[in-house]
Amino acid sequence: MEKSMFLTIVADIEANFPYFRDGFYARGRGSFKPLQKFASAVCQLATGNPPNEYDEYLHMAARIGRDSLDHFCDAIIKLYGHEYLRRHTQHDVARIFQAHEERHHMPGMLGSINCTHVQWLNCPRHLKGQYTRGNHTVPTIMLEITASQDLWIWHAYFGASGSNNDINVLNQSDLYNTERNGTAPDSSFVVNGRQYKRGYYLTNSIYNKYSTFVKAYPYPTDSKDKRFKKLQEGAMKDVERAFGVLKGKWKILRRPLRPLIKEKIGQYVYAACILHNMVIKGDGRAISPVHIMDQPVQPVWDDTFYAELLNEDIHHRLRYELTEHVWAQDLGHLDD
Repeated sequence: MEKSMFLTIVADIEANFPYFRDGFYARGRGSFKPLQKFASAVCQLATGNPPNEYDEYLHMAARIGRDSLDHFCDAIIKLYGHEYLRRHTQHDVARIFQAHEERHHMPGMLGSINCTHVQWLNCPRHLKGQYTRGNHTVPTIMLEITASQDLWIWHAYFGASGSNNDINVLNQSDLYNTERNGTAPDSSFVVNGRQYKRGYYLTNSIYNKYSTFVKAYPYPTDSKDKRFKKLQEGAMKDVERAFGVLKGKWKILRRPLRPLIKEKIGQYVYAACILHNMVIKGDGRAISPVHIMDQPVQPVWDDTFYAELLNEDIHHRLRYELTEHVWAQDLGHLDD
């Protein structure tokens, strides 16, 4: 994080949250300076070390360090969540479609979706069985995200028990809430002369065959299928890279989290996702850095959404059309 961005965050939070302002204790002694509290919170997010790790550096007790981290994450979510963890707008969809078609040669692609596990160190004993599964021997909580090619996180859902798989998490998440109530922006697109109503996400093999998901061929036979499988798996790495960068910058997600309350861990995770997007925008790498809001739309329940979502015929036809489009693009490049 650049120094200018850090100081901007400090100024915004200090102006809106009294906890970070200068004050005095009951005995008349001055409280910790705002920069001390900010430094403690950011260091804990960036390293994952316990709050008493910085006692010698900041002369701050562990309790004040924990409180600073909790208040900092809460402030980040309230101040910046609406912009840096927003849903797609019409402007965002257009920019993402253009960027993905130029990069991956796949029109209508909104991004990739996947899940990761965050270890819960102090999981209560009576919940350990619910939050543990065979390939993870310790309690974990799952995070689902969708990410575009610039590694921007457009959707984050945290809180599912670690015993779930990716399909269970998807069924609990709010990924398609705006599509169900009719407030989602228009993400229709055309490929090979055929129009599709909604943009799609790239997924791995565990996900269902939804009309808005595109998976690689499990057993490709001809050159077209093999080419598309290679391209799809390469583009799917966008979300894996997003997880790597997220956990690399904010190592608190890579180390066992100590709070007893799951909601408090959720604040850490969402704050890290927001800061991750802020850094991407600050570096100038964001595909859609400007938040242009859509006109308000009255929610109307779409009764046909689930039928369209579960339509496997659309899933297979979309993958076939994309395969043909990619193959035609490759032939066009060879002719050039």
